[in-house]
Amino acid sequence: MTRILKIPLLLILLTFNSCKQKETNGIEIAETLYVHQDYETNKELRKLIKEALDQKEKAIPKLTSFPCGGGAGCYDLGFVLTQIIYLIGENNFNQMVLRLDTNEIKGLRSLIRAGLEYGDHNNDGKVDDRTIEKEFPILNTTLKE
Repeated sequence: MTRILKIPLLLILLTFNSCKQKETNGIEIAETLYVHQDYETNKELRKLIKEALDQKEKAIPKLTSFPCGGGAGCYDLGFVLTQIIYLIGENNFNQMVLRLDTNEIKGLRSLIRAGLEYGDHNNDGKVDDRTIEKEFPILNTTLKE
């Protein structure tokens, strides 16, 4: 490839990369999850967040199985889920979960626990002692069954 073609391609790639968003519809996409995403992956995550906020239950299994890169990226995905629950309310989220089968909610409880434990819900840089049992007792019962 000639040098003339490389420069425009590089600019296009940089432009697409810079179109990623760390926040959508009031939901923060924390750093470790965000940095491992390309433009398309970020766009897909933002679409799923919007669908979950619109209470489309089929977004939940897609979010639960969303590629998070392991480790801290998955904690950040859990943080996304907990923010969604806080925004739409535990009862509404629980009703969505009840419309899904057990295979579709596999791993959801673990992600929520991680999101509560490691997420910065107060935006103060500190992690507090939130647990699924205290924060979402109804959802906790549903996910245990």
